[in-house]
Amino acid sequence: MHGPFAMQEPVTNKEILSVKGVEVNFNGFKALRNLDFSLPYGELRFLIGPNGAGKTTLLDVICGKVKPSQGQVVFKNSIDLTKHQEHQIARLGIGRKFQAPSVFSTLTVFENLALSMKQQRGLLSALWTKTTPEQRDRLHHRLEMIGLSSKVNDRAGSLSHGEKQWLEIGMLLMQEPDLLLLDEPAAGMTDSETEKTGELLHEISANQTIIVVEHDMAFVRQFARTVTVLHEGTILCEGSMEDIQKNDQVAEVYLGSRVERGA
Repeated sequence: MHGPFAMQEPVTNKEILSVKGVEVNFNGFKALRNLDFSLPYGELRFLIGPNGAGKTTLLDVICGKVKPSQGQVVFKNSIDLTKHQEHQIARLGIGRKFQAPSVFSTLTVFENLALSMKQQRGLLSALWTKTTPEQRDRLHHRLEMIGLSSKVNDRAGSLSHGEKQWLEIGMLLMQEPDLLLLDEPAAGMTDSETEKTGELLHEISANQTIIVVEHDMAFVRQFARTVTVLHEGTILCEGSMEDIQKNDQVAEVYLGSRVERGA
């Protein structure tokens, strides 16, 4: 779907998302300040920064949950997301996962995935409508990807915290989004679950673009390709994790210790 992008194509066509001069005010508090942010197709981008830096607010603006007081959010070089509602933005190809997993606990893993694929038909019809061979292939492909093939008939409520997170990511993927917004996907996971989550993100990014808000610096160091640091509602710096760790401003923002120690 996203494939390799030829070097001779215009630079603007390489961006799946372009945020221009966005401001968000909450009762006089500027959560985002004239923020500019761009994202190329197929990138796995990590957003980091202290609490209150504006990371989650930026995701909220992209998915339509929060409307900026000024600025544009341009998707696929032509769609201004600020003019669309949250449900419309989801249909345009942007999937959002919040920090706490949100799955149907009494339904099986398979049913959760099938329901996500057919959600426009409603809960009951989705469960009783037979899946086509092509849909079954998609379901099993996602089951393999999220590592839950052996638990296909288990109720979602019986899964571990990490498995519920993977299931919800799988549910998002069933909707075939072009851009995924993930808020602390590794929070509360065991070390092995965290490792599998990082590998999953890299696998997904072969076909989709991902923005990850993350506080776990060890996780960011291990799996980030490009990192954007937010501070007081604007971008402080961007680059590889190696570049970020050498940046004096970042060290100062994290009180000279958080990035260095991986806290």
